[in-house]
Amino acid sequence: MAMRGGFRLACVVFAGLSLGAGLPAAQARDFRAADNQVEGYPTVQALHHLSRLLAERTGDRLTIKVFSASQLGEEKDTIEQTMAGAIDINRTNVAPLTALAPKLSVLVLPFLFRSGEHLRKVLDGPIGEELLRSLEPKGLVGLAFYDSGARSIYNSVRPVRTVADLKGLRIRVQQSETAIAMIRALGAEPVPLSYGQVMPALTSGLIDGAENNWPSYVSTNHFTAARYYTLTEHTIGPEILTMSKKAWDGLSAKDQALFREAAAESSAFMHEVWTTWENRARRQAEDAGNTITTLTDRAGFEEATRELRDKALADPVLRELVERIRQVQ
Repeated sequence: MAMRGGFRLACVVFAGLSLGAGLPAAQARDFRAADNQVEGYPTVQALHHLSRLLAERTGDRLTIKVFSASQLGEEKDTIEQTMAGAIDINRTNVAPLTALAPKLSVLVLPFLFRSGEHLRKVLDGPIGEELLRSLEPKGLVGLAFYDSGARSIYNSVRPVRTVADLKGLRIRVQQSETAIAMIRALGAEPVPLSYGQVMPALTSGLIDGAENNWPSYVSTNHFTAARYYTLTEHTIGPEILTMSKKAWDGLSAKDQALFREAAAESSAFMHEVWTTWENRARRQAEDAGNTITTLTDRAGFEEATRELRDKALADPVLRELVERIRQVQ
């Protein structure tokens, strides 16, 4: 009897070990992340910070290899690759994503946000969560928003003080219908180009100028080719950190929670870095002798783009979002 009981116990132990061997272990992954900005730029620093956080909290089980400076392609290319699962994590501006998730168009409407602080309050709340979720049907999981500052117009021809000064200027815009329509409404000629093509286009005379934030203006050396910078601050759209849904679905619920937490922390880290870079870039452009113009006719720019905003508000979904955004204090 004792032998028979011992045999049964051994069978139970063996079965338990066999079942345990069949349980899936937490899988190690090395993720590929894309960014079109140069190494050291605030968004790239934020991706490295995200990688450090994940590595520390998983004992190097989850790590990220960051490919900066468009090594994996320009934004349009990397978005498509992320949707397909060839790239795991991608940091892009919001503008090229509006074609996939029309709700995001609200973030690139000209002269909607009162300030960068207003934008952050909107993005840190339920509206921001809703906008990130709008990407999921297209195979992208929105993880966080990063700062992008206010976009302003710069050119190599003349100071821009009024809308009339923009007439005839060829201005590079992002590959976004909203961005194209906005520059056209201001009287300039929009030239959609990828980010990496801007400097060659400026130096060859293909374009007269572009529009972007202070760090992008300086870190790319655009400030050496287009010395007239006007603080139009027409949009304050953010950057968005996304993950391929294919990569996301391969994570456990625990690892998904880790990713979201680390992404939120990388966003806060990026905000601090961004403020330093923004101030330093402006000083560098001023020290180089560039002409910095503050608008005295902001109302004229707002009026020129009013039809664009009105057209967007004809969409009941966008109209409701705009109303909620305006109510955020």
